[in-house]
Amino acid sequence: MKKFLLTIATLLYALLCFAQDPIISWNYELKYEANNTVNVIFTGNIAPEFHTYTLDDEISPTEIFDVVLEGAEESEAIYGSTDTKLIDGHQAYEGLIKLTQALRLTSDKGRYSGTIFTVSCKHGQCRSEYYDFNIELSAPKEAAATATISQAPDDNAGGKKNGGSIWSLILEAILWGFAMLLTPCVFPMVPMTVSFFMKGSGTPAQGRFKASMYGLFIVLLYTVPISIIILLTRVIGGDAVTADIFNWLATHWLPNIIFFIVFMVFAASFFGAFEITLPSKWTNAADKNSDKGGLGGIFFLALTLVLVSFSCTGPIVGTVLIKSTQGEFWAPMVTMLAFSMAFALPFTLLAFFPSLIKKFRQSNGSWLSSVKVVLGFIELALGLKFLSTADQTYHWGILDREVYLAIWIVVFALLGFYLLGKIRFKGEEKVEYIGVTRLSLAIAVFSFVVYLIPGMWGAPLKALSGYLPPITTQDFILSSGSGNTAATYQESESGSENRFGLELPLGLKGYFTLDEGLKAAKEADKPVFVDVTGHGCVNCREMEARVWSDPEVLRILREEYIIVALYNDDKQKLDEKDYVTDAQSGKVYKDLGRANSYLARTLWGVNAQPNYVLLSPDGEQLAPVRGYDLSIDGFIAFLKSGLEAYRK
Repeated sequence: MKKFLLTIATLLYALLCFAQDPIISWNYELKYEANNTVNVIFTGNIAPEFHTYTLDDEISPTEIFDVVLEGAEESEAIYGSTDTKLIDGHQAYEGLIKLTQALRLTSDKGRYSGTIFTVSCKHGQCRSEYYDFNIELSAPKEAAATATISQAPDDNAGGKKNGGSIWSLILEAILWGFAMLLTPCVFPMVPMTVSFFMKGSGTPAQGRFKASMYGLFIVLLYTVPISIIILLTRVIGGDAVTADIFNWLATHWLPNIIFFIVFMVFAASFFGAFEITLPSKWTNAADKNSDKGGLGGIFFLALTLVLVSFSCTGPIVGTVLIKSTQGEFWAPMVTMLAFSMAFALPFTLLAFFPSLIKKFRQSNGSWLSSVKVVLGFIELALGLKFLSTADQTYHWGILDREVYLAIWIVVFALLGFYLLGKIRFKGEEKVEYIGVTRLSLAIAVFSFVVYLIPGMWGAPLKALSGYLPPITTQDFILSSGSGNTAATYQESESGSENRFGLELPLGLKGYFTLDEGLKAAKEADKPVFVDVTGHGCVNCREMEARVWSDPEVLRILREEYIIVALYNDDKQKLDEKDYVTDAQSGKVYKDLGRANSYLARTLWGVNAQPNYVLLSPDGEQLAPVRGYDLSIDGFIAFLKSGLEAYRK
């Protein structure tokens, strides 16, 4: 096991050392003109606070080299846009760099390939980057005279990607794997793991073997089925069915209600109502294989963890899977392996932990019972997330924000009284006095309750925004008149209601289908901000509360953009005129969520939430897609890059 942990640590260290996101994300567009002329326009989105030098800089110029032209020739020298700034005595680009190469086609088909070299600096620290491109050209007779084609540059043979390297994908997957432990559908599995392995018997060596197999089963249960699905998708070519399965599992009322009931049952068990045991068939199988470590029961626990946690991990898995539909075959499997290893590692360590707990049990028999009850309260609170997801997705209206908060306030208040010894469960000894640990926990819990209470009158509670229903579901919000964030929520223009009965957060107005948004953008002569979101998306709510609520972000969204919110999990039926048909399979999507999911998947290659896309009124993408990122400055730079691209 020590070798296993050392290998994992070495891998993580290597990834941290070598995985770097690109400073500049490149796209290109082709503008065909008369006389067999085509302008190739490269647009690079520069990371915040960095600047990149011009083509004619004397020290670190931007260059295009190793150029290969087939069926075309240069009609003009390459040139850069003039919107530069003087930085440290050099002309440089911030935010965006745009390069234009004019070519004259000499045949019906052509090819333009090469490498863009850039040097980007931030606070005196500089980094060089290489981006390969390979662009297919065609004569104007095969395209409109002034046609515009926008694409991302092709991947190069060396493994560099236009959105980052395989190492950055792996690192991102590992970080997501660790982060999943804190999500409401994964964290409740912690007490189940501890309880299961605490009951184990055998030698310490057998215990370590079982714990290792537990981690291995988790990795295999994620990686093997996903790899099989990717292989089948690759062979059959139907990514829509795969995406629908994941969307169904994460957002449909049936699995969410089942998960909600499961967590309520486990909470009742932790409170002492009954004891949960494995089915007799599993127990007998484990007994028969006791010489092999009872792997049947361990596999069952790992399978339970994977199935129950999939509501939270599904969107991340969906993001990985979509890579397989974009020509990347091995990357999804490798990144899924990295994700599952990081996800399994904390649970593997927890499986080793019970041997230490047994030592505490001898000195303090009631300690373990108290931990179990505390975890029961936490499961009771976090299990509501599943019911809330179904409620928001299907618009039942049974668990609005104030109801959700009221339950949480009561649950955590009872937890505080339990820690103070004022509440006892069956079989527990009377608490004669409390120690420093219980007192500290009680103070923390009651402080949390006090923090929750203002939410009943509309306080945003940004720290919990991802776990709570959106504030637009709250019936009563106290008007403070102070101009703070809470007041923003209760403006008279509290959202954009339309035929779907949906609302945008923070008093914003917008649309809920792409066609309606593009039409409004043409009338208003504004670019479009597309929010790929979902009712059950934790990170979407956090982005809205922490990033969108920034005054400058809110101003730009309200004044400069037409907003379109594409809910990927909304179950409302569309009118027949709004049906969306899969161009390849002919499948017809008749509900709002699946139609939006198909559009996001096919138009921009995204299958997770949140993702943000900036478009012109004609649907042309203005900047690279931006995902979950709590950097306010970065989000402002992203919005401004779209505005600059649109105005040019």
